[in-house]
Amino acid sequence: MHYLLLTLLSLFVGIIVGLTGIGGASLITPMLIFFFQVPPSIAVSSDVVAATLMKVVGGFKHWEQKTLDVQVVKWLAFGSVPGSLFGVGILHLVKQTPEHNLDDILLHLVGMMILFVTLSALIQLLLLWFFPDLKLPELPKLDLTKKLDCAKAMSVGAVLGCLVGLTSVSSGSMFALVLIAFFQLDARQLVGTDILQAAILLFFTSLGHLSLGTVDWSLVLPIWLGSVPGVLLGAKLCKLAPQRPLRFIIYTILLMASYKLVSPA
Repeated sequence: MHYLLLTLLSLFVGIIVGLTGIGGASLITPMLIFFFQVPPSIAVSSDVVAATLMKVVGGFKHWEQKTLDVQVVKWLAFGSVPGSLFGVGILHLVKQTPEHNLDDILLHLVGMMILFVTLSALIQLLLLWFFPDLKLPELPKLDLTKKLDCAKAMSVGAVLGCLVGLTSVSSGSMFALVLIAFFQLDARQLVGTDILQAAILLFFTSLGHLSLGTVDWSLVLPIWLGSVPGVLLGAKLCKLAPQRPLRFIIYTILLMASYKLVSPA
């Protein structure tokens, strides 16, 4: 294992995350599988643990700045945390079933999740790019002072949390789409709320993956060394980079990577 190369690539991924907001798991998990030949089960678990530190640091910063919606974070977390632990529980069952290969299953699951998230984001990007005046129908905003809407928020959080527990992908990307669609937060609150809910979700998901015994700390530490300063650098460069062309290039790369994961042969 070339740990220096892993740190450098993680630095590059961190810069991309800081520049574009595109989720680190969508990039780091395929990188571990393709470039470093890490088994998918170890890649997913190690990536979950590695991503947690970055999200916790960012979430704490936004908590201090009060650039988030605490109520949205709370009700999504009430659903996403048990959902993610349920997803990890499924992995435990699969791991204990001899006729099922955990690595093969995760390879396809990760590929499908990245493909779905990337296609959703790419379609949205292209619509905004080519049809800036297009008015898409808006979903009803959830009112968290009502019990029914709180239950809906928990349900959405539970489904997405389960998918994160299974694959490590979309702790930020899919939740960001939910925050835009159902809560209509402003730009600053959107980022802070997304990061803090992801921090809470990944913290508990990490505990679940640690219990699987598939976390490789020799992968986690180099990823931390590269991704954390990379995110800080990318955030500073964010105002200078043309966002739409950059996102389009990254989404295209992710589409190719996800296709390779779904059809590894």
